[in-house]
Amino acid sequence: MLYCGAVQTYHPPPMTAPKEKPWTGRFTEPTDAFVEAFTASVEFDQRLYRHDIAGSIAHARMLAHVGVLTSAERDAIIAGLAEILAEIERGEFPWSIRLEDVHMNIEARLTERIGPAGKKLHTGRSRNDQVATDVRLYLRDEIDTIRAELERLIHALVELAEREAETLMPGFTHLQTAQPITFGHHMLAWAEMLLRDRGRLHDCRCRVNVMPLGAAALAGTSYPIDRAFTARELGFDAVAENSLDAVSDRDFAIEFCAFAALLGTHLSRMSEELVLWSSSQFGFVDIADAFCTGSSIMPQKKNPDVPELVRGKAGRLNGHLIALLTLMKGQPLAYNKDNQEDKEPLFDAIDTVKGCLKVYADMVPRITVQREALRAAALRGFSTATDLADYLVRKGVPFRDAHEIVGKAVRYCIEAGRDLPELTAAELAAFSPVITEEVYAVLSLEGSVAARNHIGGTAPEQVKAAARRVRARLAEL
Repeated sequence: MLYCGAVQTYHPPPMTAPKEKPWTGRFTEPTDAFVEAFTASVEFDQRLYRHDIAGSIAHARMLAHVGVLTSAERDAIIAGLAEILAEIERGEFPWSIRLEDVHMNIEARLTERIGPAGKKLHTGRSRNDQVATDVRLYLRDEIDTIRAELERLIHALVELAEREAETLMPGFTHLQTAQPITFGHHMLAWAEMLLRDRGRLHDCRCRVNVMPLGAAALAGTSYPIDRAFTARELGFDAVAENSLDAVSDRDFAIEFCAFAALLGTHLSRMSEELVLWSSSQFGFVDIADAFCTGSSIMPQKKNPDVPELVRGKAGRLNGHLIALLTLMKGQPLAYNKDNQEDKEPLFDAIDTVKGCLKVYADMVPRITVQREALRAAALRGFSTATDLADYLVRKGVPFRDAHEIVGKAVRYCIEAGRDLPELTAAELAAFSPVITEEVYAVLSLEGSVAARNHIGGTAPEQVKAAARRVRARLAEL
């Protein structure tokens, strides 16, 4: 069917010579030229053309189903719309600013092609419910495309986690060395963020997939329409229950932008770590050259432009969410022209999310992990200090006392320029007589991560099990 499948970003041809407006009957003078350009939306809502045509075809079928159109009129409308679709996709469609938007441009062209039957298509609907339906159809398709890219990125993170399930690295709090973890565990933390985003996107799609068509301008229509018939034609799960709300609701667009903003936040956090880790000061990972750029003056530079740009785009996505929230906050029911301003933030949020996810899903499999550098970093900063405290507790020392004992041992190491595993058993025993040679089993990096062998822990076998669970969760929705 025409409305199915992902829609690529549409690049429209230039506007053509003006045509007559369809609503001039009660007006005594033409629209001011600047006002005409200022109020038109066709330059950006053209990307809805597929979904506008799909909605019109379903509407025509419904009108024939209830006897408002003849079968001959229905068939002429459908054939004419199919020809217009082909004309648009060939880049030959004569878009006109005077016709204001995608809906009136297509309707006017249809009437040119098939005559009076084209003028009957708008029976029982308004541009208010038409545009709300078009945007929902468009967003539904884009959500499906975005979900596929999001899942591709999660799969890439899972594969990287499995590959690096035993790779040791420092875990941080306050960007200070805290405890040793595995690189695989860290990648699965990123995956958890994105799994929550996937759940939010799924929920958003459920609320997107409700049909406003049939609400007409705001009060419904006196024609004997069959909204359930149209909903089935278009693949909607339900029809909007209230006509006033149906034409004025933009919650679904706001909800998508909220998803986009939070996804952007997560990708930005990931980007921040990649920027740090790929620097010479850290040297934890290497990002493939295909995702970096150089300097025009410094020949040695390899800049992580992709993570940096994705980090920057998080602010753009936040802005779109605030724009839509602000757009809707003062509107009385029902439809207002303000709602024309919903499309550009929504469309850009869609494009931005798709671009960020694609580049990350392409980039992550090509990240090279510098295992020796990670291990060396984990050996610095007393990352096993907590393990020593836990060891003392298992020996019967109260935790607060154990905390103080280890703190003194760390201070001693700082003054001596050494780390805890480098101290002799005698030196360690000087801080507590319960410490014996067996302490080195917990002071090693391997011993530390292996000890955290529970669901959610960083032990390698838990990382591998968690990766399997992520794969299973991806198959659930």
